[in-house]
Amino acid sequence: MIIVSKTENPPAYAQLLTVGPHTLRADIPIDEGGAESGPAPHDLFDASLCACKTVTAHWYAKRTGMKLSAVEARVERDDTQERAGVYKLTVHMTYHGDLSEAERTKLHNAVKNCPIHKLMTTSEVIVETAPL
Repeated sequence: MIIVSKTENPPAYAQLLTVGPHTLRADIPIDEGGAESGPAPHDLFDASLCACKTVTAHWYAKRTGMKLSAVEARVERDDTQERAGVYKLTVHMTYHGDLSEAERTKLHNAVKNCPIHKLMTTSEVIVETAPL
């Protein structure tokens, strides 16, 4: 997968991101000079974790025959120590449907191991920045 980001209207900060057939916008907050016309890059990073956890819940529930009707997740960011190397995300999950406590526990354990969570916490990610 190749993702492309291009400045929408130079010299503004807003970027148009192309992800396969999808177009998204990223920007920075007004107090940092942007127009806040889309999520900031940190927000997109956090949102990827949030989406992965909810998609994983649905995937696991369907795979195991659970009656999960909907799932909600809320990510809270604590970036106060980011410059010191600590970026904390707390994810609050709510599962809706006709589920037993045992099923809710199994869902929660599956969600704790979603692919983006694992990528963020156990993988060595190598980023190379090269000219186009």
